[in-house]
Amino acid sequence: MKITYGHDNKTALQAKFDAQKIAFGPIMFQASIALRNLGILDHLFNNRKTGSTMEEIAEALNLSVYGVKVLLEAGLSLEMVQVEQDRYSITKTGYFILKDELTRVNMDFVQDVNYLGMFKLQEAITNGKPEGLSVFGQWNTVYEALAELPEKVRKSWFAFDHFYSDYAFPEVLPYIFENKPTKILDVGGNTGKFSIFCAGNNPDIQLTILDLPGQVAEANNNIESAGFSNRISTHALNLLDDSIPFPKGYDAIWMSQFLDCFSQEQILSLLNRSYNALDANGSLFILETYWDRQAYPASTYSLHGTTLYFTAIANGNSQMYHSRDMVRLVEASGFKIDRMIDNIGVSHTLLECSKR
Repeated sequence: MKITYGHDNKTALQAKFDAQKIAFGPIMFQASIALRNLGILDHLFNNRKTGSTMEEIAEALNLSVYGVKVLLEAGLSLEMVQVEQDRYSITKTGYFILKDELTRVNMDFVQDVNYLGMFKLQEAITNGKPEGLSVFGQWNTVYEALAELPEKVRKSWFAFDHFYSDYAFPEVLPYIFENKPTKILDVGGNTGKFSIFCAGNNPDIQLTILDLPGQVAEANNNIESAGFSNRISTHALNLLDDSIPFPKGYDAIWMSQFLDCFSQEQILSLLNRSYNALDANGSLFILETYWDRQAYPASTYSLHGTTLYFTAIANGNSQMYHSRDMVRLVEASGFKIDRMIDNIGVSHTLLECSKR
């Protein structure tokens, strides 16, 4: 079966215009951030019935007319604002930039976590390392750096990570609880958000979070604050050390937005160790976003952009995968896929797997 993606159906004029959008994309992105953060979009939203002149906006926000002028003119090309008789108003696109939570999370993630480091994308591709991470300090991966990143960067990183998982967690619990597991290993549990949510919805569940020491330390604080120290434990280890086995005795293993953080070779190692840790009749649950299984082009576009974050900032060798890559790795590790459930949360797919 022939599988194709994309098309080349534009006219030459359309294609050349789109090429200019790409050429000036980084500059125009900063203009959109300024329109939002300086309050210009908010002012236009609040005065959407009458519109506002440049002078009215400048006076209301204590900005220069010049500054407002150049941003509004950029906003016209960005289609975030429109103008009639010198009075500017917000468009639907401007509204989503201002009010849509998904858009805000994505923009903050690009601005605070990615923007400066993405200058080193070519270097990252050439060297196979996250060269852009050096704008924050000297680490091998962003996961080692999380506990020490600047607070604003950390806030945007976790907001991005949690936004997608928060919508998915309530939808996956019925699948996880269906076979009544009693002990769940949360591999890559990060700050403990899933384990805490899971424990809060099932009083009979015991969970163990497996992650790097820095993440485990933060998870322990969150677990204690949530009052689940008696039912959620942690286990710190270097997940990339193939010689360290995962703890055994679990009837379910959970991986959420985790395997996309690793290369295919590393994923296979993680799955092999999961296979050895899981009870004979247990289930492995993998929650990921696959770019080929998205319902909307905007989701695919966002995932392709997120892949470049992994390349330049996170670790230099992972990505938002095509589903066939993950299926091949799962099967190579000895698991079989019992169910593949799309449209979980914002854009996730849940794989439910068992031992062959």
